[in-house]
Amino acid sequence: MLATEVHPAQVAGMFYPAEPESLNALIADMRKRARPDGGVAPKLVVAPHAGIVYSGSVAATAFGPWARRAEPPRRIVIVGPAHRVAFHGLAVHPAPKWLTPLGMAPVAPIAHAKLAEARGVFIDPRPFAGEHSLEMHLVMLQAMLPAPFEIVPILVGDVDPHDVAEALRVVWGGPETAIAVSSDLSHFLDRSSAESIDADTARRIETLDAPSLEARRACGFLPIKGALEVAAERDLRASGLQLATSADVGADPSRVVGYGAFAFEYSASARLAEADRELLLSACMAALGEAARNGGKPPALCLNGQSAALSPWRATFVTLTENERLRGCIGSPAPRRPLIDDAIANTVQAAFADPRFPQLKESELPGLRLDISILSHPRSIPAGSESALVSVLEPDRDGLILGVGRRRALFLPSVWRQLPDGRAFVRHLIAKAGLETTGWPEGLEAMRFRVESFGAPWRSADVAEIATAKNEAAQALH
Repeated sequence: MLATEVHPAQVAGMFYPAEPESLNALIADMRKRARPDGGVAPKLVVAPHAGIVYSGSVAATAFGPWARRAEPPRRIVIVGPAHRVAFHGLAVHPAPKWLTPLGMAPVAPIAHAKLAEARGVFIDPRPFAGEHSLEMHLVMLQAMLPAPFEIVPILVGDVDPHDVAEALRVVWGGPETAIAVSSDLSHFLDRSSAESIDADTARRIETLDAPSLEARRACGFLPIKGALEVAAERDLRASGLQLATSADVGADPSRVVGYGAFAFEYSASARLAEADRELLLSACMAALGEAARNGGKPPALCLNGQSAALSPWRATFVTLTENERLRGCIGSPAPRRPLIDDAIANTVQAAFADPRFPQLKESELPGLRLDISILSHPRSIPAGSESALVSVLEPDRDGLILGVGRRRALFLPSVWRQLPDGRAFVRHLIAKAGLETTGWPEGLEAMRFRVESFGAPWRSADVAEIATAKNEAAQALH
């Protein structure tokens, strides 16, 4: 085989063992240390690319859901930052195959050809010399995925993140394609400082806040920014799965590198595991019971969940009903705190701060039902006229936010049950926002969202039992 037909391993024997048996054994050990949760079918993940002994367990956490899929992805797009060669744009290697100690990985020919025509992309093998950010993902995936797969490697230089986003759109594909963004987090801070900034970076990723990311937060901040842009427009839900540092495996705590695993799922299909739903409902009911016994004063709990699934920043609404009649509903239109904290706070607010209803009495608890709605990232939709807005809405599925300036209002998808006609749905929401209803409001902005909703009839829950999770909660991402 000609040298131009294969891209050989660049960091075997340095970042990971060069012998296949040793490499497989090391990755198997990393998988045992990985967190088991990570969503059902993430379309995209962010995973670290340091030496396997340092970040392998975090990477295994990110890739684990793909390995557990009934039909694992057949094509992996791997996009990561350049470390060795400075260049402008996005580089793709001309070789149709990549070689590692675990075998040959073919490059997807059609996706590769389309990518080569994308904005800012050029074909050149030179930036790949000595580079590890893509190779580290490849060897982990070769060991973890149960079936062969094609790859689409993209090396990111100094480039506008919008060009990264455009390249990802070109190769996005369907269920057969998954995307791995390669990046470590903070570099060479003391352990405490690294954990603090990495936790804040995780919040920014979970809220799809691409503009706020910068080089000091992640070496792959440009690939991440591009991925977040596409995630927002395609309605993906981001979850932090694990955070760690090199000090966790014995490195110098005064100068660490941070690592993070994140999963992105389509909001329309994303859902918490049943155990996490039960824990969240129990925590909300425990808080509500305690508040009802104390005249509306919320319990002094600060929980971030026993599971990593309850720790990401999420926007939630909590609805209380009594004999199928609304008894209170309050929520957060945008993420502002961890999921479990937001749901607990909105539960208490729905019971004691909804101005449409008197404060809840303890005697009312047995007749209540509590429902939690987790909102997706709102996306702008056309609102130039009533007909234009109604034509793009999907009844029973879309939640809607309408507003002009600071006057805004929100309907959950459940409101479609009372207002099944699209025009009535929109007109009632305009009125709820306090806007003029005799004509179409000038400058009206509209955003749609989806929800994951679940609930249960009232059941007594012990605040003390929930509070025992506090120590584990603080480590939910670690």
